[in-house]
Amino acid sequence: MAVSRQGLPWVTWTMIGLCVVMYALQWVTSGQRMGLTEQLFYAGLHTSAAQMEPWRMLTSAFLHSLGNPLHIVLNLYTLWLMGRILEPILGWPRFLAVYLISAFGGSVAVLLLSNPYIPVVGASGAVYGLFAALFIVMRKTGGNVTGIAALIGVNLVISFVPGANISWQGHVGGLVAGAACAAVLAYLPRGQHGPGWTTRITGRASAVQWLALAGILAVLVVLTVVGVWQLSLPELIERRLDA
Repeated sequence: MAVSRQGLPWVTWTMIGLCVVMYALQWVTSGQRMGLTEQLFYAGLHTSAAQMEPWRMLTSAFLHSLGNPLHIVLNLYTLWLMGRILEPILGWPRFLAVYLISAFGGSVAVLLLSNPYIPVVGASGAVYGLFAALFIVMRKTGGNVTGIAALIGVNLVISFVPGANISWQGHVGGLVAGAACAAVLAYLPRGQHGPGWTTRITGRASAVQWLALAGILAVLVVLTVVGVWQLSLPELIERRLDA
């Protein structure tokens, strides 16, 4: 697969740097009753009538488990591997959009499918989105996708291992969101006709892609509203009965 080098993957390094800084701050504040981890991790409860703090759906993607250093090591190593390939191909604005939308998609799945009282942390949702994006990019450019498909499969299996303390919901949500974003960038108009990703993107084609990405984001927002409504419904019913 040919990769067009347009400079250093600075967004990738910025995301890695932010995670490292946040991890250090997590350790510094770990002895406090409300340290950085407790202030920024995410559970469904944080997007409910009881405690509406939706920014945690993204901030949690920059935190990692203090009890398992391999959590941050593996996530950031994988982010570096994926980012140094994808960022030059997609361009930094689109790469950043895929990364953040995938992280958000992971949190939406946590909201809809997880216990609302169990918090999650980690860049895994965003990283799984990059897995999906790399698979689609390689398939679009005619590359061999066997390796990345096997990597995705193995990681998904591990996500469902009982007792592994892994949020499979966040992984699956990130994977689906990342796949949707990459499909938009790969298969919607890319301007001049030509093979693969080397075609120049015209203004119209770029606008179509960004509108489609905004559409994916809008769908995730609607799903978030649905999740908030589901969590708030029992409380609303109880209040109505009390009245």
